[in-house]
Amino acid sequence: MNELSIEWQEAGHLRKQIIRDRQLSKNPGTVRLGRDSLRCDIVLTHPTVSGLHVEIFFNSQQQQFYLRNLRESNPPLVNGNQLVAGEVTLSGGSVFHLGETEVKVTGVNIDESSVPPTILLSPSTQPSQVPSANQTYGLRCPKCDRISPYERLDLGCPWCGTSLAAAASVLMTPTEL
Repeated sequence: MNELSIEWQEAGHLRKQIIRDRQLSKNPGTVRLGRDSLRCDIVLTHPTVSGLHVEIFFNSQQQQFYLRNLRESNPPLVNGNQLVAGEVTLSGGSVFHLGETEVKVTGVNIDESSVPPTILLSPSTQPSQVPSANQTYGLRCPKCDRISPYERLDLGCPWCGTSLAAAASVLMTPTEL
């Protein structure tokens, strides 16, 4: 199992949390941080933290944890740089600020046995095995296993709403397009 450990100070107490790649959450595939307990899995109570501030997810293809900004008007600082849009890799020692709350990544444990296999095409690969002009790549939802086009990455799975940030890329046939 892949894990990311974080810690922060809240009301004079040190809080610690472990985020796992497949843990149950309010938004499957991600762990959301913010002040709103209805939308967030990890609640930080400082008034400078947005209701829904950031989300952390594990990308199984890259074998890394990422932090994604969810607030344009109150972006997090990650290792001293403002993350206005998009996402950034988190590693041991990373520090990010949600408002005035400093969150430290104290450890990252990647299970090497969970690394997806690399598929190499040999010189003897048949033309029928190479993606053609009428095929494209899509994203396989980690929850419902359905395939969506890449354009859905920022919207989530159209069937179950799960974030596609950590979805596996798959070759889509013309019938799936």
